[in-house]
Amino acid sequence: MNHRLTRRGALQTFGVVGASTLLAGATWAQPAPAAATKGTRLVLLGTKGGPRVGGTRSNPANLLMVDGVPYVIDCGYGVAGQVVRAGVPLNQLRDIFITHMHSDHNLELGELIYSAWATGLKTPVTVYGPPTADAALRAFFDQYMKTDIEIRIGDEGKPDLRKLVKAQIMDHDGVVLRNDQLTVTAVRNIHPPFEYSYALRFDTRDRSIVLSGDTNYSEAVVKLAKGADLLVHEALYVPGVDAMVKRVPNASSLREHLLASHTTTEDVGRVAAAAGVKKLALSHLVPGDDPSITDEMWLEGVRKHYKGDVVVGKDLMVL
Repeated sequence: MNHRLTRRGALQTFGVVGASTLLAGATWAQPAPAAATKGTRLVLLGTKGGPRVGGTRSNPANLLMVDGVPYVIDCGYGVAGQVVRAGVPLNQLRDIFITHMHSDHNLELGELIYSAWATGLKTPVTVYGPPTADAALRAFFDQYMKTDIEIRIGDEGKPDLRKLVKAQIMDHDGVVLRNDQLTVTAVRNIHPPFEYSYALRFDTRDRSIVLSGDTNYSEAVVKLAKGADLLVHEALYVPGVDAMVKRVPNASSLREHLLASHTTTEDVGRVAAAAGVKKLALSHLVPGDDPSITDEMWLEGVRKHYKGDVVVGKDLMVL
């Protein structure tokens, strides 16, 4: 039985009228996760930070496989296609986590669930997200897709998707999900101007995996990641940002936001070292679409402080 904890209380169901261990390393998904029914694996579905589309990296999303059961973390543009490319049938979706309500993390939340329904989803899907996640789901299913859903219920005999989607609001630090497979713990990180932005720790029988979410250097993330087998941390490469902002019209405000809300590669190394993690993976790379930034450039600042195993994330990399 699942035990879901929140100060705001009961699980909300959306109806017709509204809200109702040391890791062995990295490999490429070809598609391994669905076939690997035992143990814990994390697939980096999208490793580029920000909402821009294009380049060789997809927008932010992750897929945690625990004994063959998928858990999706963040839903940037293209997430449904990336889940399929990772070898996981969409109709197996069960739990989705949204770390914060930036578009590169929630843009395809509704679309992912709808696509799962289109391929035969009949079982409930729970979305864990910060305040306003429930309203976003209501708007998508009860307004934007209302006509289509009702037509397909009649024409195709599908169950009412709106009754399958549930929202669990994360508005405080602590355990947000505990079941027979894993315990998920959330802590608020530092990502202004968001009040509710979270890092997540997944403790399974064989591994502990922490995802930093979007954040500046955060002692809360250090504490959450203590002794973890794997820390997946966002990374900002300052020289790349300086080059990027020269090409955009809102350069001064963009640079100010990026430096206040994200973690430089040097500080990522400090977080990993202070937490004593066994392995570090860089993801949510900013800028993530500049081909002139090499892996060594991403790693140079990290290695000034962290001497452990570290890898630059690539789309569909399995950890």
